Amino acid sequence: MALQAIAFYVMAAATVIAGFCVVSARNPVHSVLWLILSFFSAAGLFVLLGAEFLAMLLVVVYVGAVAVLFLFVVMMLDVDFAALRQGFARYMPLGLLVAMFLAAEMVMVSTAVASRGAAKGNDAPMAAAHSGVTNAEAIGRVLYTDYVYFFQAAGLVLLVAMIGAIVLTLRHKPGVRRQIIMNQVLRTPKSGMTLVNPKVGEGIDA
Repeated sequence: MALQAIAFYVMAAATVIAGFCVVSARNPVHSVLWLILSFFSAAGLFVLLGAEFLAMLLVVVYVGAVAVLFLFVVMMLDVDFAALRQGFARYMPLGLLVAMFLAAEMVMVSTAVASRGAAKGNDAPMAAAHSGVTNAEAIGRVLYTDYVYFFQAAGLVLLVAMIGAIVLTLRHKPGVRRQIIMNQVLRTPKSGMTLVNPKVGEGIDA
């Protein structure tokens, strides 16, 4: 029990510190790397809580797709980050107000859950834990039976976001030779190669 408590405090501290570094780092690439660390730490907290499916989802979706996508977009887009940071001090009071409001909401929700006030009259999810069904299996049944279309719609949104990131990072520069996929697919041996019979001692013109 003591080891579990130590792991909880270590990963919770890592999550908070990494989240602070995300918004305070001057280099946007460093911000994305800190974001990946915070996702990993939050996944560890989910594992300690017994929510293995949520931990796997956090690592696969957010770390494996979203965070890496952010990293490539930040590294490939030519964005003037100095101009984006010019209004940082002007919007600081509003940002602190929103942060305080969100923190107050999190404290209220945590207090309600800790006092079991949020779970009154809703003991069905707790009963599923004693029916021999694992956490991953219970969530999988809900996702692929009741909310299967919403789950597929979320995947479609991620696909559109990935295509949008590729379109944003695609640059057309003059003088760059590009592949024409259709020509490669329709290529035949007759059009793709030429048979020559060179003479001894003579080269072949390109």
